[in-house]
Amino acid sequence: MPSAQRTARWITPVVLVVVWLLLGGLLGPYAGKLGDVATNDQAAFLPQSAESTRVTDLQKGFAQEQTLPAIVVWTADGDGKITPQQRTAATRALASLAGDEGVTGKVSPAVPSKDGQALQGVVQVRSGLGDELPDVIGHISSATDRVEGTRAELGGPAASQADLSEAFSGIDSLLLVVALVVVLLILLLVYRSLLLPIVIILGAVFALSLACAVVYVLAEDDIVRVDGQVQGILSILVIGAATDYALLLSSRFREELALRGEKFPAIRSAVRGSFGAITASAATVALGLLALLLSDLTNNRALGPVGAIGIVCSVITTFTFLPAVLVLVGRAAFWPAKPRATADPGDGTGEPAEAPQSAGGGGTEAASGTGRAPDKESAPGSDAASATGLWGRVASRVDRTPRRIWTGTLLALLVFAAISPQLKSDGVPLSEIFVKDVPSVTAQRTISEHFPGGSGNPAVIIADAGKAREVTSAADRTEGVVTAAPVTESGRPGQGEPLVVDGRVRIDATLAGSADSDDAKQTVERLRSAVHDVPQADALVGGYTAQQYDIQTTAEHDRSLIVPVVLLIILVILAALLRALVIPVLLVATVALNFLATLGVATLVFDNLLGFEGTDASVPLYGFVFLVALGVDYNIFLLTRVREEALRHGTRVGIRRGLTATGGVITSAGVVLAATFAALVVIPLAFLVQIAFIVAFGVLMDTLVVRSLLVPALARDIGPAIWWPGALRRR
Repeated sequence: MPSAQRTARWITPVVLVVVWLLLGGLLGPYAGKLGDVATNDQAAFLPQSAESTRVTDLQKGFAQEQTLPAIVVWTADGDGKITPQQRTAATRALASLAGDEGVTGKVSPAVPSKDGQALQGVVQVRSGLGDELPDVIGHISSATDRVEGTRAELGGPAASQADLSEAFSGIDSLLLVVALVVVLLILLLVYRSLLLPIVIILGAVFALSLACAVVYVLAEDDIVRVDGQVQGILSILVIGAATDYALLLSSRFREELALRGEKFPAIRSAVRGSFGAITASAATVALGLLALLLSDLTNNRALGPVGAIGIVCSVITTFTFLPAVLVLVGRAAFWPAKPRATADPGDGTGEPAEAPQSAGGGGTEAASGTGRAPDKESAPGSDAASATGLWGRVASRVDRTPRRIWTGTLLALLVFAAISPQLKSDGVPLSEIFVKDVPSVTAQRTISEHFPGGSGNPAVIIADAGKAREVTSAADRTEGVVTAAPVTESGRPGQGEPLVVDGRVRIDATLAGSADSDDAKQTVERLRSAVHDVPQADALVGGYTAQQYDIQTTAEHDRSLIVPVVLLIILVILAALLRALVIPVLLVATVALNFLATLGVATLVFDNLLGFEGTDASVPLYGFVFLVALGVDYNIFLLTRVREEALRHGTRVGIRRGLTATGGVITSAGVVLAATFAALVVIPLAFLVQIAFIVAFGVLMDTLVVRSLLVPALARDIGPAIWWPGALRRR
């Protein structure tokens, strides 16, 4: 080879590595800056078309600015009674807050409970304070904790929002460190190589830096929304996906390096051989996430494009940075276990078998890159590669007793899937949002002990001013409503003339149940029915409880819409990749079954081990999108290799060789992805802990049971018909 050509071959990988090192330095800080454009204001993620959202918009006219109520509750020491002096001191403490930074002028007096053991006051906090909210809540707490002989606690939406901000504070760096350390340790243990794990981790970090930079720019321009949950999931998703894709490519490079002996031909063949599988896998995840754009919940729609951006960035680094480094370091990447040139043990020719043009094996014999027609199907014992190693033994067992294996695994999955309908996913009370007790949760318990559960956080009714009396009367008669009164010009419900804005009035209804309880949600449903029946009132019901109710019902609608869309997307991609219909339907059915079985196991674990009474309404949808899309990844990795081998050796031997060749790397990738998602437990929110368990456990079950046993056993039992209507159906 001329020296100029050799120089050109080296220049490209060197330039790519240098470019990525520069990009990593420039874009790395954006992973930490993403929190600057994130919002944890739950009002920003309400369903767009929901009744509570319309109330929120109309409610703006009744106040100078949007606010969040912070509810202060004082209880007498030793279960004693509140004295007049303590009530006066509490009212004075509340009044001192009016006009303070972050606090509006609307501060209520201290109101005693019926049992005389507690006082309650409401402080309206400006919304949209972001990271400043915890400081404002801390100031309110300090100012009100000065009433002698009492204990003051702070609850309500503002305090809950502050606790949520604290939960995510600094969590991005902690989550990233935990995830990277876990992945690095697993790679070191599995591959026993020093350089390769570092290269893979570096590629994942570059992918995350690029993704965070893109998302930051889009969020800054209000094109996408980001909250703490989306931010955490993005980090985990990119690290897991980039690592998985890198493992598949590096494993193929090692295999090709052993066959060819030269690193440049090996990397070209490895990229060609894995490109189809990786891009198809990435497409299933990215398009599955983009299906969330169909959701009416803004935070679901936010996760869709943000997650898809992360997947695309993972693919970019996989096919640019990683090949460049591998071709530069060659066998040293796998040190101390350097691959040596060997013949293909299963080919029977004694010559290295040339790699196929694509992971899918192509549609013809020529596409396989061998330049020869495929071999006739060999007898099982003739394939030496299938008889050695752990995965060779697994493949041989699947080949000998496929029906026994698939019936056993299918039965076990069906048993767990039958439990899945028992998972309660209709929302959780505030006390279960956090994994451990936080100040706002303990305060809410105290409030519920001494006051009506919805006190200080009423349902908000907006109605025609001419029908104010009828609507108030209808609300007052509703079961579960303690009191209902119009907001007046004086700012105190029931005292003075109703405040009229654009021909409408606002009526506050105090609910008997806690604002986040199932009882309160049922009351909102009854309340809406009652006020909607008032003729020509055009009444709408909103407020915190109504928002939670609308989020719950919208999430249920989203599941019924998005689940079939995601399944259809995956089916189309698989059919195009594998040039068949039977095996894609089989794969979609098995990953869907794996998801249901995982929900069944999660039901048992959440109820009996973790103490969760239920899950957020969006947990099953998030679990489905991640688990099904990511689960299909491993089946794509397996079946594209099976098809490649089947083109040369026939379906039966192709299944054995494909499972043997991919078993180790896919299992490693599954363990890495499961461990990466498990890192979400460092965020003390039940929602993310539940997502972490569902995805981590589901990925392991998919990797070790569905992809390793169920799918190959079913394919082996069905035979060449799995490729119908493609040309392989007769091989």
